Amino acid sequence: MSDEQSWRPAEGGSTLGLGGAEGGTIVRDEEHPAGLRLTLEEDPSRSFHALTCGISGWLVHRRYFDSEPEATAAWDEMKPALVELAMQLPAAGPKSLDPATREAGVKLGAFLARFP
Repeated sequence: MSDEQSWRPAEGGSTLGLGGAEGGTIVRDEEHPAGLRLTLEEDPSRSFHALTCGISGWLVHRRYFDSEPEATAAWDEMKPALVELAMQLPAAGPKSLDPATREAGVKLGAFLARFP
């Protein structure tokens, strides 16, 4: 599941060039069969780059950068970390009062601290 080749263009690449949720243009958008997605938006007129990552049922997290090199470096660092995190979460998703969900929360918190 951690192979780089498992990542594919999201929605067959049809999202590239569209407006993104953060007000920029989507320039990179990939998904992984483990329910992961990584999207990069940019608006060069504002020196704006937004990186959104998600784990289906668990997480949506956005980061903002002033330059393309910063955003690209973050993309490269977050991609394998997302796969690693997803492998540690219960496949059935979060469940109330389940100790595994509580443990997952700690792992999600560590991810967010690593990638603020």
